[in-house]
Amino acid sequence: MADDLSMRPTTTVAGAPDFPLPPLPDTWRSLGRAFFESARTFRTKEAIADSTGQSLSYGDLLTRSIVLARVLKRLLGPAKNVGLFLPSTVAGCVANLSLALLGKTAVNLNYTAGQAILDSCVDQAGIVQILTSPKILQKSQLTPRGELIHLEDLKDKVTIVDKVVGALAARFAPASLLSTMLPGLAAIDLAQPATIIFTSGSTGDPKGVVLSHSNILSNVHQIDHHIDLLENEVVLGVLPFFHSFGYTVTIWTVLCLGKKVVFHFNPLDSRVVADLCEKHGVTMMASTPTFFRSYLQRGRPEQFAKLVHLLLGAEKLKPDLAREIQDRLKIDPMEGYGCTETGPVVSVNVCEEKLTPDGRPVHGNRLGCVGLLLPGTSVKTLDPDSGEELPRGTEGVIAVKGPQIMSGYLGRPEETAKVLIDGWYTTGDLGYQDADGFLRITDRRSRFSKIGGEMVPHAGVEAAIVALAGVSDHELVVTSVPDAKRGERLAVVHTTLPIAPTEIYRRLNAGEMPKLWIPSADDFVEVEAIPVLGTGKVDLRGVRRVALERLGTPG
Repeated sequence: MADDLSMRPTTTVAGAPDFPLPPLPDTWRSLGRAFFESARTFRTKEAIADSTGQSLSYGDLLTRSIVLARVLKRLLGPAKNVGLFLPSTVAGCVANLSLALLGKTAVNLNYTAGQAILDSCVDQAGIVQILTSPKILQKSQLTPRGELIHLEDLKDKVTIVDKVVGALAARFAPASLLSTMLPGLAAIDLAQPATIIFTSGSTGDPKGVVLSHSNILSNVHQIDHHIDLLENEVVLGVLPFFHSFGYTVTIWTVLCLGKKVVFHFNPLDSRVVADLCEKHGVTMMASTPTFFRSYLQRGRPEQFAKLVHLLLGAEKLKPDLAREIQDRLKIDPMEGYGCTETGPVVSVNVCEEKLTPDGRPVHGNRLGCVGLLLPGTSVKTLDPDSGEELPRGTEGVIAVKGPQIMSGYLGRPEETAKVLIDGWYTTGDLGYQDADGFLRITDRRSRFSKIGGEMVPHAGVEAAIVALAGVSDHELVVTSVPDAKRGERLAVVHTTLPIAPTEIYRRLNAGEMPKLWIPSADDFVEVEAIPVLGTGKVDLRGVRRVALERLGTPG
C-alpha cells in the first residue's frame, strides 16, 4: 500500500558513510529475481532444512516455490498485500518465496501477540487472504481475520501441468521468459514495498514498518561485504519471520548468497536448537543473550563445535556470559545492533581484522560495542532535548542513514515524519561512536524494554494499568530493570493506587494483553511523587533510578 506513504524510499546514501557500499549486482532486480538467480547458480547445493526433517536443494526449493506460486496465482485476488500466519519452517519459507515470485507484498503476522493486535495488523495492511496452517492456529489459539488458506489443502490443487512447468521453469527457462507467469521476476522499481513488518508503537498500537526491495537487498549486500561469510556457511534460523531479522537475514541473506539455513519454530527449545546445531554443523547463529544462555546450559559444548559466527543482539551482552562462551566454546561472541526500521542490521562485530574509518587495522570484535557500521551506513548523535547534531564521539540519540532504512510507517505519514528526516532515522537509543568507529549503545529506547528479545512498549502497558486503576497517567510510569533470566523486566513506579498491584496483575492476566507485557505485582514501586525534569517532562532516567534502587539488580 505504497500510496499511503508520504516518504521518500532511500535507495542511495546521502550522508557520509564510514565505509562505501558497492552497487547491487545487476541481476538483483527484485527479491524474487535475486533468489531465482542464486537458486540457478547453486542448483545442487543444499539450501534449506528444518526440525521436522525436511530438506531441499536450491533446485528443489526453486521448483517448489514456482509450483506453489502457480497455485496461489489462481487463488489469490488482486490485493497486493498477503498475510502469512506461519512459523519458521521450510513450508513457511517456501510460502514467502512464492509470494515474492508473484510480486506480492508479504505480511508475516505475529502469532504470539493477542487477538486485538493481530486484528489491527490485518486491518491496517488491508489483508483479505492469509496463508496459514491448522497447526499454528491451534497452537496460538488465534484466528486472523479474512480468508484463511491452509497450506496443507493446496497439495490437492497442484496439477501435473504445475509440476512439469515448475520443474522445467526452475531448470531451463530464463527469468525474462517467466516474468509473465511470475511477475516478481520482472525488473521493478526497487522502492516498491517487499514486506510490512509490524512492531508495537509507543502507545502499544502496532505500526507497520514498510521495507522495500531496495531496503532488504541493500541490507543483504551490506552483510555480505561486512562479514567474512564462509563458503559453506550454515545459518540457524530460530527467529520468526514476523521479526525483521528472521525475514531479512534467515530468508533473504541466506538464499540470495547461496548459503544454507536450518529452521526451528521455537527459540525456547534449547535442546532442539543444540541438536540442530550438531546435526547440521551450524556455523552461524543469531540469538539474544538470554536465549543463548539457555542453549549453553542445556546443550553440550561439542554440539556447537562448528560455530564460528555467534551474533548476539536485542539485549546487552553481560561480561559473565561473554566469558562463559569464550571458556566453553572457544569463540568470541559478536554483538550487533539494528531495528525493524533499519532493515534491520546497522552494525555488527566480526571475528576478523577490519579497518577503522581512517584506515587503521583493528580487530573487528570489541566487547561492549555493537560493532563497526555496515558499508553504506552513516550514524550521527543528536542532543536528546534540542535535537541538534553533536560532535562525533559524543553520547546522544542515535540517528542512522543508509539504503536499508525503511520507506516509512504504513499509512502514518505524521509518525514517519517524526522519526525519518532527510533520510535519517532517529532510533531513540542513546550511544556514540568511539575513536575507532565502533558503535556503543549506552541506553536502550527509553519507552521500550527488550524482554527475552521481544520489544515491549512501556506506554501501552501504562495505558492499560491507568485504565484499570482509574488514575492519571502522570501518577504512574512504567520502566524496566535488569533481570537475570530475561534480560529485563517491567517495573511500575506510581503514587498511591486505589487498587492493589495484585488485583491489577490479576485483571491484566485475565485480559487480552500479551503475557510478556504484564509486570509482576512485586515490581510495583510506590513513591510520593513521580520525578520530573525542569521542563515539566517526566524524568525517565530518574524513574528508572528509583526502580533500580528499590528493586535491586540481579547478581
